[in-house]
Amino acid sequence: MSRGLYIHIPFCRQKCRYCDFASFAGMENLTDAYLSALDKEASFFSGQRFDTLYIGGGTPSLLCAEKLERLCRMVVRHFGPLENFAESTLEANPESLTPEKLQVLKEAGINRLSLGLQSFDDATLRRIGRVHDVETFLSAYEAARAAGFDNVSVDLIAGLPGQTEEEFLAGLWRAADLKLEHISVYGLQVEEGTPFYREGVQTDDELLRRELEQTHFMLEEAGFVHYEISNFARPGRESRHNGNYWLNGEYAGLGSSAASYLGGERRSNIPDVREYMCRLEKGESTADFAEHLTGKAQAGERIMLGLRMLAGVRLDAQEREMFSREIQEIVSRGLVEQNGDLLKLTFEGLFLANQAFMAFVGPFEEETC
Repeated sequence: MSRGLYIHIPFCRQKCRYCDFASFAGMENLTDAYLSALDKEASFFSGQRFDTLYIGGGTPSLLCAEKLERLCRMVVRHFGPLENFAESTLEANPESLTPEKLQVLKEAGINRLSLGLQSFDDATLRRIGRVHDVETFLSAYEAARAAGFDNVSVDLIAGLPGQTEEEFLAGLWRAADLKLEHISVYGLQVEEGTPFYREGVQTDDELLRRELEQTHFMLEEAGFVHYEISNFARPGRESRHNGNYWLNGEYAGLGSSAASYLGGERRSNIPDVREYMCRLEKGESTADFAEHLTGKAQAGERIMLGLRMLAGVRLDAQEREMFSREIQEIVSRGLVEQNGDLLKLTFEGLFLANQAFMAFVGPFEEETC
């Protein structure tokens, strides 16, 4: 089983109206101190082997070229050359990805980019609070190709307010025509605490369902493999780092709000950037949450994560017995299909996956008897 290393960069130029991630605008003055704190936390894991690297956020590309180089040098110092990672990804937004930064990343050994596009419609981009427009994205994409990046992923969101089905599908075709290696398509979720939530924005479930169904058929027709609920890849270009999450592999997370799963323990750092840095400076724990799952809860989480993959998840005899009642119930509802030890979502289940997942989330009936 592979192991992943995640590094969180929490800074953004502007907070998007749908975003509930631990990211913050207007705090760029803290980047130097934050990189120093990351270096200290990284030293706790120094010398350990990790197979994949993912630098996410926030907006990692908001860092200037010098600080991106500093970040990459830190990774090399603690974990070895970036070329040793089977996959090393950096998330970037189009407006902050310059040729200079691309050169720094390429020379450092980053081999995959994940670009936050979200929509191919300028009016929609303005409506959801994105800083860039479509032309800025296309310029950044062309610059990435010119810099030698041959593994590029793009994020899109279905069900955005004010965007018609025709506009969404036209944007999806434009993305496919770019010959990208990977496309992630997420259905809009209006989360508490976001501007969309405060404004009372609601998703149109019927529209969202149609868009996601068409995404499946259109991208498969364009040569992509639908390998995870929200992810499509050219054959062999599936995200290795995220695949490790879904296969319940180990990973270490560095930075504010970053999550880790090591030695059977799940933990996450505090999201507050200043508090995170302060605790490291004082030699205190940065943990905000930690748990060690056992028994049915541990098995349920493994199954739930594995079900995200369209190939399904294989259950051992104990797991099949442990969840026999729950599995029968969601099979009867047409959400999953079972073939021997293989459990996988049906086509219907792809769009109602959360209902299927609830069968594997505690508290379980026997625990409350």
